[in-house]
Amino acid sequence: MFPRGCNTSYIGPPVARSPKTPMSAESTPTPEKKRTFSLSIGQLTFGSFLLVLAVIIVTSTASVIAIRHIDTTFAELQRLQSVGDLAEDIDRRMNELRLAARDFVTDPGAGIQFQQVGEAASTLSDILKKTRIELAPEQQDMLDGVTERLSTYRTGLERISTLIDRRAQLLAGLPPLRERFDAAVAGTADRELASRLSEAQSRIALGLLARNPSAAEQAAEGLRAMDIADAKLRADVNDYAEAIMAVAVRERQIADIDREVLGTEGRLIGRVTELLREVSSRRGHVLSRDFARTLTEARWQSIVLGTVGVLIGIGAALFVVRRTVRPLAQIARSIRALAAGQKDASIPSADLGNEIGDIARAAEVFRRALEEADTAREAAVRALTEQRLAEESYRKLFEGSVDGIYVTTPAGDLLNANPALARMMGYDSPQHLIDSINDIAHTIYVHPEARAEYQRLMARDGMVREFEYQVRQRSGDILWLSDSATGVRDEQGNIVRYEGTLRDITDQKRAEEAIAEGRRLLQQVIDTVPAVINVKDRHLRYVLMNRYMAGIFGIEPGEALGRTTADLMSRYGAAKSDESDKRVLKLRKGLGFYEEEYKDAAGNMRQWLVNKLPLLDAEGEIERIVTVALDIGERKRGEQEMRKAKESAETALRNLRETQASLIEAEKLAALGRLVAGVAHEVNNPVGISLTVASALERKTAMFTSEVERGELRRSTLNDFLNTSRDASSQLVSNLNRAAELIQSFKQVAADRNYSDQRSFDLGDLTEQVVMSLRPGLRKHNLTLNVECQPDLTMNSYPGPYGQVLTNLFLNSVAHAFPDGRPGTIDIHVRESGKDNVEIIFSDNGCGMSLDVRRRAFDPFFTTRRDQGGTGLGLHIVYSIVTNRLGGRLDLDSEPGGGTRIQMILPRVAPLEQAAE
Repeated sequence: MFPRGCNTSYIGPPVARSPKTPMSAESTPTPEKKRTFSLSIGQLTFGSFLLVLAVIIVTSTASVIAIRHIDTTFAELQRLQSVGDLAEDIDRRMNELRLAARDFVTDPGAGIQFQQVGEAASTLSDILKKTRIELAPEQQDMLDGVTERLSTYRTGLERISTLIDRRAQLLAGLPPLRERFDAAVAGTADRELASRLSEAQSRIALGLLARNPSAAEQAAEGLRAMDIADAKLRADVNDYAEAIMAVAVRERQIADIDREVLGTEGRLIGRVTELLREVSSRRGHVLSRDFARTLTEARWQSIVLGTVGVLIGIGAALFVVRRTVRPLAQIARSIRALAAGQKDASIPSADLGNEIGDIARAAEVFRRALEEADTAREAAVRALTEQRLAEESYRKLFEGSVDGIYVTTPAGDLLNANPALARMMGYDSPQHLIDSINDIAHTIYVHPEARAEYQRLMARDGMVREFEYQVRQRSGDILWLSDSATGVRDEQGNIVRYEGTLRDITDQKRAEEAIAEGRRLLQQVIDTVPAVINVKDRHLRYVLMNRYMAGIFGIEPGEALGRTTADLMSRYGAAKSDESDKRVLKLRKGLGFYEEEYKDAAGNMRQWLVNKLPLLDAEGEIERIVTVALDIGERKRGEQEMRKAKESAETALRNLRETQASLIEAEKLAALGRLVAGVAHEVNNPVGISLTVASALERKTAMFTSEVERGELRRSTLNDFLNTSRDASSQLVSNLNRAAELIQSFKQVAADRNYSDQRSFDLGDLTEQVVMSLRPGLRKHNLTLNVECQPDLTMNSYPGPYGQVLTNLFLNSVAHAFPDGRPGTIDIHVRESGKDNVEIIFSDNGCGMSLDVRRRAFDPFFTTRRDQGGTGLGLHIVYSIVTNRLGGRLDLDSEPGGGTRIQMILPRVAPLEQAAE
């Protein structure tokens, strides 16, 4: 802070120096040391680069050799992979050939199967010829074996084709022989022989259908072995038996070729492809091990060469660092030490004969010159005086304080003020503040009596601490100040001035007012809440209570503060409330909502929904306990009324369900009655015809008997009696069989409907049986019933409920879809729907339904024929059975005049027992 010339009085006289002192380093040369020979920096760098380049070339050469070996091994592995793929392709093509051959053998109805067999065999042969030249010799031999087996396989197929053609010719000539056989059997008079011939023919048919030629041949042998007196019948039976035996012989030959040639050769071809894959796999394992060994050698070779290269690089780097970087760093450190004032620092490496030696010698010359210069500047500037430092320190404290500092007289004159006080009062500078104020009590204090209180305390105690009062700023705004001051007395003990500090507490006062206002608003708010709200401290004394609670228990909120529940409400059950508060203190968490009963001021017991929560302080300790209680008396009464209403509704629902079950059972019985009436009417026709024929036969027999007894029997009469008996027997058998079929069908349907257990059945057979029991009701209604069922639809479900569904749909369609006896058609289509479901479509071309009827069709007790005795439960029963018992879904589509279509999707395996029908 002071000029250089001003410091000469504190520093001793300048040291006398010889005029030659600064140049002593140049005038007194030092003897040069013997320089040692050293490589230059360029030579060191170039040599290190050549060494690293040599290591890189050696490593790259070794890597290229390893990569070529790896590439060769990998190519061989790829070739083996292609051999494996070839084996898979041969195996797949062979499977296709075997499947095509199996289809041709089992179903030669169309020539396309044999064409597919030929195409598959040609494709496999082309693949074998194309890939043979790409394989190793042992693999080529295996492919030759596959080719030979394939040739044998194709020869077997050609033989089977010839036999199949011959069998087809025999089968084509079989129907005329069968017709002659049936006619001969029907015309024979020996009914026992006819029965045995029919049974043998049935066994032949079953054997042919089951593709069991041995059974059919044995049955034909049985036909030929029968004792038949009629020559024509004998000839027809022998012709039919020989044809059957010829067909059976062809079937057996086909089966033998299929088993001995196709099956054996197919397995041998599969074995050859397995051997081909096995050889490829063994060779692949050898190459894989070689490949892994090559990778391991290459890895270790790379690691060794890389390590050697790294070591050589590190050695070269260390050598370069030692010969170049380290000497330069030492020279740099010595120069920095000289610059920092270390005069005894030496310059190393000055004896080197390269560029580093030149730098070191130049630095040595600089060091000696610097020593001479430092000797001339040894004197330094001393520190400032203690007084100056103290004044500076007091000034900084006075001016830098954030609190206002003042000095005033008891008369009210302001002697001194710091900048903070000037800013606090709204003035630009302390001097401006001092000049503007002449009487503190009237110009600064808002309330002059506060100044008088200040002076009284100062006279009594000699000081004030945090004395609060309001002052007026220059702008007229009011501030709250906290004053801490001390009185300075003269030798006589009189106070001559006040020295103190002021702190602005305006924001603190405003915050306190805001808190007070918030408390007032909070009290007003909780006083308007229709719930009991209170706050207690850790000693269970009230610190807050709303007027709702005070009104309930007949106390004033102000009187409750600082008192406990036992003090105020001991007669209302205070012990229960205190126990809950103590649990909150013990558990250190809220209790959650719970119900409690307390008496109010009128002595009435009231129900409350109570919740108690702890309020924690900054250390996590419980500071307050908040209680909120809601009056739930009305809710309790409402719950009780709702409970009674629920019980009444459940009772009514049970009665309704019992009534509905009774009506559903009545509807089932009515449907069964209509079904029985229709079946009885249908059975009555064949039974009536049989009765009429039997009566006529009885009269004819009586007449024949009387003629025999009189001895008047003639050949013509006998022949007439025999013809009549034969015709009557045929009619009796036909009509009684018809009646038996109807009765059996009805028994099966009735048994299924009464059989509630789950079982497996054929859906088409069951549908036909149900429809057979429904057909008697079609004639009087002039309706046509068409049924189309996909064969072999096996289900594991409930046959009885399914028959009930079809019956209800049929009766509903008859009753509603065709008014006034108009003719129509009802269609039932049964088919598979996906893998696990079946689809049943019941449709008619009747009058259809309107939108309103369609929406309510499945509702219970909804019917459009209420006046004609309809109950409205038919379609509701259908919906319940389909969705509940059978586990399916149902869709209705109908338009006025466009008929009705009902689609049912049922699972093939019904779910476990659902709700009863």
